[in-house]
Amino acid sequence: MWEYEHSIETGATPEAIWRLWADVENWGTWNAEIEKIELNGPFAAGTQIAMTPPGDDPVFLRIAEAVENERFVDEARFDGLVLRTTHRIERIDQDRIRVVYRMEITGTGANEAGPQIGPGITADWPDTMAALVKLALS
Repeated sequence: MWEYEHSIETGATPEAIWRLWADVENWGTWNAEIEKIELNGPFAAGTQIAMTPPGDDPVFLRIAEAVENERFVDEARFDGLVLRTTHRIERIDQDRIRVVYRMEITGTGANEAGPQIGPGITADWPDTMAALVKLALS
């Protein structure tokens, strides 16, 4: 297994973060690594997301879990690997929250493939999360 986690603290509300997460078609406004994105159903468990990075083929994600104002989990599967990303909101106190992204790569060959592909996938998370919370505060 390969894993990576990044978090950021903010004064944004859980509801503001959730609204941005649930508005999948506009993820590209705060995530520069998205050229095109399509949600094929409601923002709920079981729905597929087709996300196209700039100059690349689409990546197909399935929402594995969605708990409003708390967390959602997406999964991508290919070549025997499962790339599972948990997006979580943690309450710090009445005025602050922590937004946490965690990726786990499991499956056949994950110990070898994870260190090769994981850092490239997660490299933009600090910038993406900073843009997310900035937009949530506006």
